[in-house]
Amino acid sequence: MTISLNGTTGITGQPAIYENITSSATAATGTINYDLITQSILYYTANASSNWAVNIRGDATNTLNSLLAVDQAASIIFLVTQGASSYYPTSLTIDGSSVTPKWQGAIAPTSGNANGIDAYSYSILKTGNAAYTVLATQSRFA
Repeated sequence: MTISLNGTTGITGQPAIYENITSSATAATGTINYDLITQSILYYTANASSNWAVNIRGDATNTLNSLLAVDQAASIIFLVTQGASSYYPTSLTIDGSSVTPKWQGAIAPTSGNANGIDAYSYSILKTGNAAYTVLATQSRFA
């Protein structure tokens, strides 16, 4: 979306920015298709039941590659509820193609955090046609 303003423009009150959240009573397992058109935040509220893979795309019929121009970025958050046994993402794909994220601290997670919510944040920078740099973090909330 492009917004163009001409002339004198003013904003009264306090503008707010809202993001779409999808909450689902689903356990993280298998391949999670993260549809950027639908949400910025995806929250799985049932305890994860195994490690999972994340595939980021526009939606079932639109690629992320078709939505982002080169030198554009998108940020998403995947919230995963963890029980006594904890799990973590084992791979990341964009539009089905493997991408190796650059993890904060240069260390990819090798486990989740038991009895809480893990937040996985991905900043996706489009650097070329179907080419991306992904910066990733894992945060624990308990």
